Amino acid sequence: MPPMMSASEVVGLYAAAWHEHDDDARLALLERAWAPDGVYCDPTTVVQGREALAAHLGGFHERMPGHIIVLTTGVDEHHGRLRFSWRILSPEGTPVLDGMDFGERDAEGRLARIDGFFGPWPPLAP
Repeated sequence: MPPMMSASEVVGLYAAAWHEHDDDARLALLERAWAPDGVYCDPTTVVQGREALAAHLGGFHERMPGHIIVLTTGVDEHHGRLRFSWRILSPEGTPVLDGMDFGERDAEGRLARIDGFFGPWPPLAP
């Protein structure tokens, strides 16, 4: 059995899957980074499993042609939980949306859950 990937390595593969336009290559990346029954949740959707996530990522390219998602922070991890931030850039490189993801890894070190949040932190209520 190969050694467990670091949190940064597994998130790097996950981020690469968001960039991949080829369906088979995207799924191959997720097979390395994503638990078979992993759950992805953001304000617009909840999907479970690699194939469903691969389809969701493909839909991102259809809905936002030419846009990319880049990591804007390193990966912070403790006790199998992690967090990192990202940004969507337009085809011209203009920031479109910032967000942050909180995740959980399985016993093999793959992502078992990602909960994504869009935009900045909400202001503190008066």
